Amino acid sequence: MSGELKRGLEGVLVTESKLSFIDGDAGQLVYCGYDIEDLARDASYEEVLYLLWHGELPTSEELDAFSDELAAHRGLDDGVLDVTRELAEQDESPMAALRTLVSSLSAYDENADFEDVTDREVNLEKAKRITAKMPSVLAAYARFRRGDDYVEPDESLNHAANFLYMLNGEEPNEVLAETFDMALVLHADHGLNASTFSAMVTSSTLSDLYSAVTSAIGTLSGSLHGGANANVMRMLKDVDDSDMDPTEWVKDALDRGERVAGFGHRVYNVKDPRAKILGAKSEALGEAAGDMKWYEMSVAIEEYIGEEKGLAPNVDFYSASTYYQMGIPIDLYTPIFAVSRVGGWIAHVLEQYDDNRLIRPRARYTGEKDLDFPSVDER
Repeated sequence: MSGELKRGLEGVLVTESKLSFIDGDAGQLVYCGYDIEDLARDASYEEVLYLLWHGELPTSEELDAFSDELAAHRGLDDGVLDVTRELAEQDESPMAALRTLVSSLSAYDENADFEDVTDREVNLEKAKRITAKMPSVLAAYARFRRGDDYVEPDESLNHAANFLYMLNGEEPNEVLAETFDMALVLHADHGLNASTFSAMVTSSTLSDLYSAVTSAIGTLSGSLHGGANANVMRMLKDVDDSDMDPTEWVKDALDRGERVAGFGHRVYNVKDPRAKILGAKSEALGEAAGDMKWYEMSVAIEEYIGEEKGLAPNVDFYSASTYYQMGIPIDLYTPIFAVSRVGGWIAHVLEQYDDNRLIRPRARYTGEKDLDFPSVDER
């Protein structure tokens, strides 16, 4: 097969989308025409979900109705809770547990086996159920593994605040709730990243929405995708434990041939705009807590890597310290990424269903040809 080989499909256009636009040279991210800085400052996660799924911002009445519908779907069936408890007792990793639990949710959705998997209205109902329940199963898993009881969802709280409530058993203060809501907005979509493309490939076979989201979760679990934020925080803790100057620690790591987590991006050639926003949040949380250690350490590493390697931080670099200062366990960072990104996954799957063509690329064969087949005795 002839043609230029593009490993990792880098730079290859495979579809058209109205969902998100990225300018890697300018450091710009746009959802459906709206700049991410405006959305992070002014929009709730519920508004962003509606925007991605409907292509326009909701009116006040539409937002209230949409938010109420999401909240009404947060509760978990006993069978799902049983599986969640068993996975926690078996010490299953959080991402593997989330993958299994999201797949299991289809057993309790009366529309899961709807004959036409491309039916938009049916899929929007599935989307609400999946998106509403993902934070619930993650919070339940986290509580069960530390020996705590399940906390029922509070429909009076928004999507972000309710997750923190179900995770910790107490209503979060306004600063924490707003910070987490902003983090969900920032992670909601990002073009054809690996997990989104995985969901699209699955849905292009006319598999159902639950299968597509489960595929995406499995893809996100890799350290080169969603796992990077947890690696950043582990690195920062190692730096702290070493009692070394952050720049000296990083220099030693680079001299050993190690990679510094949270830097570089396939799309951005400048600082990730989401990193700018979360960096400011990390600073604010540090100031509020009276402990600037994590933020100052991050800034020192960012400046050193920028000067020495010409690399800018991506969203994972500052989401790590932001989540850590919120008291979120490190191994929940990637599942939280999934809890947000499910909105974008679903939006892209809906687009795929609307104009579907089976995604089926080809590979250039480099193996042997025309070999004579030997009998088993001749091998």
